[in-house]
Amino acid sequence: MSEQTLDTFDVERLIPDFTAPALAQFSPDRKTIDAAEVNTRHWVSHVASPFKPGSDIHLRETCRMFRETFNPYRPSVLDWPKLEPDALERIVSLPIWDIAVQTEGRARLRMAAYAATVEEHEMRSALALNAWEENRHKEVLSRMVAAYGIELASEAPYVFPKDAEWAYLVTGYSECIDSFFAFGLFKVAYHSGLFPPELIDAFEPVMQEECRHILLFANWVAWHRAKLSWWQRIRFELKVAAVWAFLGWERIGLARTMDVEENEQKQDNNFTVNGTQAVSGAEIDLRELMLLCLQENDRRFSGYDPRLLRPETMPKLVRFALRFMREKKAK
Repeated sequence: MSEQTLDTFDVERLIPDFTAPALAQFSPDRKTIDAAEVNTRHWVSHVASPFKPGSDIHLRETCRMFRETFNPYRPSVLDWPKLEPDALERIVSLPIWDIAVQTEGRARLRMAAYAATVEEHEMRSALALNAWEENRHKEVLSRMVAAYGIELASEAPYVFPKDAEWAYLVTGYSECIDSFFAFGLFKVAYHSGLFPPELIDAFEPVMQEECRHILLFANWVAWHRAKLSWWQRIRFELKVAAVWAFLGWERIGLARTMDVEENEQKQDNNFTVNGTQAVSGAEIDLRELMLLCLQENDRRFSGYDPRLLRPETMPKLVRFALRFMREKKAK
C-alpha cells in the first residue's frame, strides 16, 4: 500500500477479515472484573508437546493464548477517581501524556499495517487484535487526560508506514524496552502513596495488556524467524540490528515531533528509565530500581505457559549491568 495519511482508525477496515470484540455496555460487577483479571494473567496450554519455534503448535498456541487472555474492559465506563489538588498536580505535571497518546496512535496503525500483510490467518487475527487493543489504550489515555483537564499538543495525522515490517519491529522492540521499565515504575508509584489506589487500579489492565503484547511479539519473532529461508534470515537479522541501533539513538535525547499546527514538540522519550522521582517523590537507587524491574517483569509473565518465549534482551542486559553495580550501603 502506498504512503497515505489516515485521520481515523478502524482495524476492521484495514483488515477486512477481522471482527472487533464485543464489549459490555455497562460497568461489570466486582466478581466479573476479578475473574477477567485472573483470566488475562494466567494461561497454560493443554498441549503436551514442546512449542518448537516455527511449528504449527507454536503458532496455534501463541495465538490461542492471546485470544483467550483477552480482557473485555471498556474504556468508556472506567471510573476515574476524584483527585485531591496535590495528586492532581502530580498527574498533570508528568511529562509523558503527549508522547504516551501519540505512541499508542502510531502503534495501533503500525501493527494493523503489518497484520494486513500476514498471510497466515491465525497470526493475522492475533496481530489485528493487538492493534485493536493499542487503540483501546489510546482511548483510555484520551479519556483520562480529558477527565483531569490535562492539555495535550494537537496530534498530527498518523501516516501509514512505507515499510510495514520495519514499523512493526520498531514498535514491538520499543514496547519490550519501555514495558520492562514501566513495570518497575508502576510498582514504585503503587508503593509511593502519591497516587490514589483507585487510579492505579484503573491502569492495571493496560499494564498487563502490555505484558501480553510483548509476549505475543517475542513469539511472533521466533515463529517468523524460523519460517525464513537462510537468505531471508540474513536480511531479517540485519533489519533487527538496525532497529536496535535506531532505538538506541532515539533514547539518547528528546524525541522531537511536529504537531498539527507545525509547532515542534519536545518530549522525554526515555521517561520509563529516568522517571522514578516523578512517580515516587524521592530519589531511588538505580540498582534497587533495576532489581524491582526484574522482579515485576518476572511476576507479570509468571502466569503464562513457560513454553512460550519471553522477551529476553532487557532482562539480560540489566542482569549483566547489575554485576557492576554495588549494593547501596545502609547509613
